[in-house]
Amino acid sequence: MDIQALAAAHPDHWKKACAIRALAMDAVHAANSGHSGMPMGMADVATVLFEKHLKFDAAAPDWPDRDRFILSAGHGSMLLYALLHLTGYADMTIEQIRNFRQLGAITAGHPEYGHAKGVETTTGPLGQGIANSVGFAIAEEIQRARFGAKIVDHHTYVIAGDGCLMEGVSHEAIGLAGRQELGKLIVFWDHNGITIDGKVSLSDRTDQLARFAAAGWHVQEIDGHDPDAIDRAIRAAKAAGQPSMIACRTHIGLGSSAQDTAKAHGALTDETLIADTKAAYGWSYGPFEVPAEIKKAWEAIGSRGRTARDAWQARLAALPQGKQREFARALAGEAPGKLPATIKALKKQFSAEAPKVATRKASEMVLEVLNPLLPETIGGSADLTGSNNTRTSDLGVFEPGNRKGRYVYYGIREHGMAAAMNGMALHGGARPYGGTFMCFTDYARPAMRLSALMGVPVTYVMTHDSIGLGEDGPTHQPVEHLAISRATPNTHVFRPADAVETAEAWELALTSGDTPSVLALSRQGLPTVRIEHKTKNLTAQGAYVLADAQGKRQAILIATGSEVSVALAARELLQADGIGTRVVSMPCMELFAAQDERYRKRVLPGGPVRVGIEAAMRQGWDRWLLGERGREAKAAFVGMDSFGASAPAEDLFRHFGITAEAVAGKVRALLG
Repeated sequence: MDIQALAAAHPDHWKKACAIRALAMDAVHAANSGHSGMPMGMADVATVLFEKHLKFDAAAPDWPDRDRFILSAGHGSMLLYALLHLTGYADMTIEQIRNFRQLGAITAGHPEYGHAKGVETTTGPLGQGIANSVGFAIAEEIQRARFGAKIVDHHTYVIAGDGCLMEGVSHEAIGLAGRQELGKLIVFWDHNGITIDGKVSLSDRTDQLARFAAAGWHVQEIDGHDPDAIDRAIRAAKAAGQPSMIACRTHIGLGSSAQDTAKAHGALTDETLIADTKAAYGWSYGPFEVPAEIKKAWEAIGSRGRTARDAWQARLAALPQGKQREFARALAGEAPGKLPATIKALKKQFSAEAPKVATRKASEMVLEVLNPLLPETIGGSADLTGSNNTRTSDLGVFEPGNRKGRYVYYGIREHGMAAAMNGMALHGGARPYGGTFMCFTDYARPAMRLSALMGVPVTYVMTHDSIGLGEDGPTHQPVEHLAISRATPNTHVFRPADAVETAEAWELALTSGDTPSVLALSRQGLPTVRIEHKTKNLTAQGAYVLADAQGKRQAILIATGSEVSVALAARELLQADGIGTRVVSMPCMELFAAQDERYRKRVLPGGPVRVGIEAAMRQGWDRWLLGERGREAKAAFVGMDSFGASAPAEDLFRHFGITAEAVAGKVRALLG
């Protein structure tokens, strides 16, 4: 690569791009860790994109109609941080760049959503960014159809690396984007041929251009260091009418002695190497120093979008007041004012009619009422629509011919679905929910973890939540999955006992500001246990007394989901023997743990023996059985300690001893 020729042919571009490269080298050197080579290789692409195409205003980083820029190759975070600093984002100061990867700095090792303005999503786990981008693009399409192109009309740009494209989730994302013809989505592939272990050819021979083309993408291949070629490719991509992938042939660690080697992927910290590289660039400035004229040129790029933003603001102001309010409400994530009354009326109906339905069916009944009320919901399923009960009659199917549709057929792509939903929520103005079997949270786990880490209120509708699904057997029966979900920080796991608790769980999920929700729902029909109507959302307390002891309280049964009715039946057996028994329904352990000590003590007082009942593993239960005034000698658990089996549900509950008789027996044994 003749960088002197490049610098001579495009001197202004070269200086701006080298400001990115120099800051990346300086920050990685100061931190003594990080990834220098990717920012050095992709600086030319990023410079052309930001200077000539990206619609943004650094002074208004949350402008709703900005283009979104996603660094899927998150290890190259200094590329993004340098761009944000150079273009004038107020929070990305030179001190933050100096403190790259240090405690308390917004310049984390990998970009983290919520830490710095301009960071659209948390990346680092490879493939997540490109998969998120599909959700960003779907949300843009739906909102453009709803509010009009004068209000919503922007692109989503992604820089992805070889690692992103090797990760399996990328295949799910690419296929979904191609099927949906997401023409506002443009991906730059950093085609440098290097991974940590060495050349890509050590482990892969995929023709990525053919792969994307086969999925329905517009594809191009260019010299990723030629600014004219980059500009032409972006213009062609924007006009293509398909999702577009631009393969950018680049040199990782450009200009350094480590160029085109695995060493360049990591931290280039040798002072001689850095000095020699800067000399090759013609960059004669000190560490973290950007000449005033170059910084000024970059800041002009950062303010270029101000005129477009002002024009957009005028168009928004010209909308009818009602439409302006609705646009603002959806973006703010605020629920409609009618939601609480609607939920209360539905709960009253359920308590009066006392339906015996699976909670997956109850969920559908709730959504039939709520989806028309919340036009920002976007539903979907990973090829289990009829089993998850996630599609309601009003949604319409999202597809190229119907951008007003709000139901996405994701196909058998649990991971891609979860990552896309993260993108929708991050885009703003959308409340995504999607379904699969609870067991297959395994396939969605990385994206579910990122929902929690980023604090985005995605709702995971996970049906077939126990051995109660029956004959499909242990491959489909979740036993450890509730514990896994509950072990994830900042996640609300709801396991409702009936239709009333299901309605309450949905109200909480749809009003959550920064916590994702997992709804664990049954396949089998469950009786209504909340037959006395309460206007208060009891599920919001996490646990509550469903049925109290008659006479002296000697036992407390704590149950979730389908086992609440088992607990009630056990209570009848025990009360018949004069053993006063309280039943506590615990639909959300996380919310109960968040209650004050006084309330928790009222629900779980010391003294009586305790039995936890859940058709799942015990892990996570001991806080409620042994802690919170409980004692090991006076506590037991009725549930699973192995995988399930293939048989009708009723036979399985008997086989594994999850019955009213078994629960009553545990209580009697504890009482001696």
